Amino acid sequence: MIAPGRRRWLVAGVGVPVLLVAAFLVGLTLTPTAEPTNPQGAVATASAAAPADADVDQTPDEPVPSAAPAPANLPTVTYDPAPGGFPADPATMDTVALTEGLHPTRRIAAYNAPGGKPLAFLAPTISGVEVTMPIAERRTGWTAVLLPSANRRLAWVPAGGYETVELRDQIVVERRLHRLTWYREGAAVRTWPVSLGQRGQETPLGRTFILGRTPPPQDVYGGVDIFALGSVPDDPDSVPTGLRGAHIGLHTWYHDRELGKSTTNGCIRLTPSGQRELLAEVRPGSSVVVVEELPEPPPTA
Repeated sequence: MIAPGRRRWLVAGVGVPVLLVAAFLVGLTLTPTAEPTNPQGAVATASAAAPADADVDQTPDEPVPSAAPAPANLPTVTYDPAPGGFPADPATMDTVALTEGLHPTRRIAAYNAPGGKPLAFLAPTISGVEVTMPIAERRTGWTAVLLPSANRRLAWVPAGGYETVELRDQIVVERRLHRLTWYREGAAVRTWPVSLGQRGQETPLGRTFILGRTPPPQDVYGGVDIFALGSVPDDPDSVPTGLRGAHIGLHTWYHDRELGKSTTNGCIRLTPSGQRELLAEVRPGSSVVVVEELPEPPPTA
C-alpha cells in the first residue's frame, strides 16, 4: 500500500526481485534541480526565448479563438495518469529540438484544441517541483505543450498565466541501437550506450520531457539522482504490480553489464558518469525523444 500523498516516481529496471524494487520506490519525492552549469567549450547560447504570447504563425487579421470558461471542478494534472481527451501529438517522432518551455505562473486551464473544450488544469508545480513543459506548437493566441503524465499528447493553453524559458538541450534515444545522445543547440555533445525496456515493456516511443529529479531510493540505482520523465508505460498492466502508476525514468544502475540490452521495465539506464553529466547540464523541461533509429545522414559529395 502507498501512504496517502506519496508517489512511485520511477519504473525500475529488472535485476533485483520485483518486491524489493517496489519497496525502494515507495515514498519517493522529486527534488528541485539547480540551474545547469555551462561547461567550458560549450556551444554558444541560443537567442532569447520569445515572449509568452509570441506566435510564429500569426497573421494580422486572423481571429483569436476564444477560451471557454473552465469549470472549477476540472482535475489538475499531477504525477498520476493525466485525464483523457487530449489530442495526439502530430509530430511525436520529430527529432527537431524544442527550444522553448512553458512554465505556469498560476493554475491555468488546458484545452483539447484552440477555442476547444477545457479538460484539466496545469499547475506551476507537481508535488512541489516546478514544472516546465516543452512548447510543441503555436497558433494565434494559443500554445500547445507536451502533456505531463501522458504519452504523445498535447495540451492547448490560451495566452496569459505562464512564462516561457529557453531550452538549450535535447536527449534522443534510439531503441534499435540502445544509444542515447545529448544535443545542445542542435550539436551532439555526448553519446552513451543504454539499457532499455524489455519485450512487452518497451521504452515508449515519441516525444516527452524531463519532469524532475529524485534522489536514488536504494543502492541499486548507483547512488546517483534519477530523472523522472513525463511519460508513463504504454501498457501499465504489463509492469510489476508494485510499479503501477509509475513514470518512465532516466537513471543509472548498480552495474553496467546490461548496457546495450533490453532488460528494464521501460526505463532508460546509462552509466553513472553519463547520468551525473546530464544532471549537471540538462535542466528539467528539456525534451526527450525516443525513436527506433535516426536516419543516416546523406552522403556528402
